[in-house]
Amino acid sequence: MEAITIHPKNKEQASLFEQLAKTLKVPFEKTKKTESPYNAEFVAKMRENRKQAKEDKTVKISLDDIWK
Repeated sequence: MEAITIHPKNKEQASLFEQLAKTLKVPFEKTKKTESPYNAEFVAKMRENRKQAKEDKTVKISLDDIWK
């Protein structure tokens, strides 16, 4: 049989579809979207950079010196 993927916009819609499936006695699965569209290594680097910036462990370059 076919599978249908539904992307509710909020919890209310998700609840409504779940109730409908139960009423119609249609088996269904709930999964949480854990897949990120971003590269995990890139995200880790960005988090580390933000942490270093908060701890003032960065090197500041003035705009005048950037092309020298």
